Amino acid sequence: MLKRFFTRRVGGMLVRNTVVSTGVFLIGLVVLWAMVEKAGVDPVLATGLSFIVANSIHYVFGRTWIFAGTNGGVSSGYALFFVNALVGLAITVSLFWLLTAYTPINYLVARVLVSVFAGLAMFALNAAFNFRQV
Repeated sequence: MLKRFFTRRVGGMLVRNTVVSTGVFLIGLVVLWAMVEKAGVDPVLATGLSFIVANSIHYVFGRTWIFAGTNGGVSSGYALFFVNALVGLAITVSLFWLLTAYTPINYLVARVLVSVFAGLAMFALNAAFNFRQV
């Protein structure tokens, strides 16, 4: 199965996913910043909530552009996307907590660092199991 991820077609999907991920990630960072700095929400809780907002937007682009041509249902696809996002959320919040609790790293920098790991895991899960493009 790993071999199927290393094709030109999947590389194109990864590039499109990276473009979308970057955009929704920036939206998520703004939401995170606003919740922490303006609303006084705990940074770990705000990280989880902003992650869910960004990933809901990501699903729309995933279905229509990243994994174009998917035949699955919209509702069931969103449900599976959300389950995959929960894996990413667990990775994100866990690594974020570790970095902010045990290092002097700023919470926004920590969020950027953990997004790389969570993003790749979610791309692989969605490509293989949700949109079945790999």
